[in-house]
Amino acid sequence: VQLQASGGGLVQAGGSLRLSCAASGGTFRDYSLAWFRQAPGKEREFAAAIRRSGGSTYYADSVKGRFTISRDNAKNTVYLQMSGLTSDDTAVYYCAASSRVILSNLGNPSAYAFWGQGTQVTVSS
Repeated sequence: VQLQASGGGLVQAGGSLRLSCAASGGTFRDYSLAWFRQAPGKEREFAAAIRRSGGSTYYADSVKGRFTISRDNAKNTVYLQMSGLTSDDTAVYYCAASSRVILSNLGNPSAYAFWGQGTQVTVSS
């Protein structure tokens, strides 16, 4: 499956942004999807995930209550709605997909076989 992320940009602290990730080349509903992010000089870190069956969602503590992940299987797209943004949220955001990831491994980048190209989110204070 191929993933194409979009929606990044420059936003002021406290603002909102919605990222999108469009998938092609696979059966979208068969994949669990996640958003990771990577700030300069830091390792890639988990932000949010949504499972393929049932659509259960999971969040890193750092974004819980501010970010919402959702999916539209009819449009083959996963979204990340971000609000209450701070400078700590500045990073390149990547979407990822896996048809095999298990619940205990949702936050592990190595569990995802497919990745989008990343979209830059910059929060100005």
